[in-house]
Amino acid sequence: MAAWDAPRDPTAYGTLDLDCENALAYLAAVEARTGEKVTLTHLTGKAIAIAIAETPETNAFVSRGRLMLRDTVDVFFQVVFDNGSNLAGAKIARANEKSLMELGRELRERATAIRSQRDADTAQRARSLAALPSWFVGFATRAGANLSYDWSLDLSRFGVPYDAFGSVMVTNVGTFGLQVGYAPLLELSRVPLVMTLGAVRDAPSVHEGTLCIRKRVTIGVAFDHRVLDGYQAGVLARRFTGVIEDPKIELGEP
Repeated sequence: MAAWDAPRDPTAYGTLDLDCENALAYLAAVEARTGEKVTLTHLTGKAIAIAIAETPETNAFVSRGRLMLRDTVDVFFQVVFDNGSNLAGAKIARANEKSLMELGRELRERATAIRSQRDADTAQRARSLAALPSWFVGFATRAGANLSYDWSLDLSRFGVPYDAFGSVMVTNVGTFGLQVGYAPLLELSRVPLVMTLGAVRDAPSVHEGTLCIRKRVTIGVAFDHRVLDGYQAGVLARRFTGVIEDPKIELGEP
């Protein structure tokens, strides 16, 4: 009791363990036909964007005790740079309306700019924040979020873009060799959903009534219970799973 206050965190967690054999074949076909490298990370962002667009009440954030709906479905992808020692991100606007190839190309260009430091604003902002005392960073970022989301003030002239993180965050922990992980909700982002993609593995599966070894992936999910309840989380999960497990039917030929 000395260590903890009363719980205030609205986070709920879930896990999706999915057969990704068809998804990997589909991604390879997209790459072969378009020349654009697309991965499960891209497909995860595309699939959840489709699910959110079809369940618009989940595309919201909490502002002064009310739910405010976003106008577009934007996916924020985490991007590592400085040889993995630093973290930034790229928001892909209207991800549900873009093809997998378009999404892959835009994210590749944004990630390359960040890693090569051509996206000077993002890289400099990350390094500047890292050099400041944590108490000041926490105060400043929370104040900026309150002014932007709760009072609708335009802070772009101070280098604070509005709704910089979008509708959902996607991060790939599989690149670090982790098969499953969970990420916390970032309060100042007002993002109600974070998806953590694990490493692809070979695992026993039942496919068309037969026990066999297939490629599987585990996705950890954290969501804001103020925005999504169990029913809505289930609706999103079913739609998302359908796209991942059979992308050719859901997205069409590559």
